[in-house]
Amino acid sequence: MLTLIIGNKNYSSWSMRPWVLLKHFGIPFTERKLRFSQDPAAAFHTELARITPVGLVPVLLDEGFAVWDTLAIVEYVAELFPQHAVWPRERQARARARSLVAEMHSGFGALRQHMPQNIEASLPSVGKRILAEQPDVRRNLDRIVGMWTAALNDSGGPFLFGEFSAADAFYAPLAGRLITYGVPLPAELTAYVDRLWASPGVAAWVADAKQEKDFIDFEEPYRKSASDAG
Repeated sequence: MLTLIIGNKNYSSWSMRPWVLLKHFGIPFTERKLRFSQDPAAAFHTELARITPVGLVPVLLDEGFAVWDTLAIVEYVAELFPQHAVWPRERQARARARSLVAEMHSGFGALRQHMPQNIEASLPSVGKRILAEQPDVRRNLDRIVGMWTAALNDSGGPFLFGEFSAADAFYAPLAGRLITYGVPLPAELTAYVDRLWASPGVAAWVADAKQEKDFIDFEEPYRKSASDAG
């Protein structure tokens, strides 16, 4: 049995990616959630220190063997369960999907900085202000619109490469940011975000995140409480 160690579902975009992927394909695993904390004596830090040298979530455990970093986890899962199309089956589509995932993994820093994941919040006024004040965020968004549009046009949908794959799992947290901050999208991409948000793994994560009701102040640059609209 695999164990996936994650952080708070409302805030942890990195944890969301492999969790959604495993859930979508019905791959059995046990979830171990560690609450985010800045206290070095908290379980988040002490438990992770025993498992991984980087001290970050997510971590996949396979009979005690630890795999960290979302890209490494996804590749490990793809090798363990080749019966599932974690990556597209066709070679060029698979290469393009990996390219998009790598870009998500290392890019879009401005959007991630100014629009941190916060699934249960609704912050459209904050999003409007960010788009007006942050040109780098607008450039990130233009790239996302371009890549999503091209992928959906090439594949015919309903997901980026036809069937749901690691690419959709990686972009699910970003889609959530666009929802939280009320970022306008072309109609065809709004429809893609709706399909992605309704897919089984994503919907399950979102439902759990909304039930957490765990307000962590250092993860909240725009709110002073859960009822604050930012």
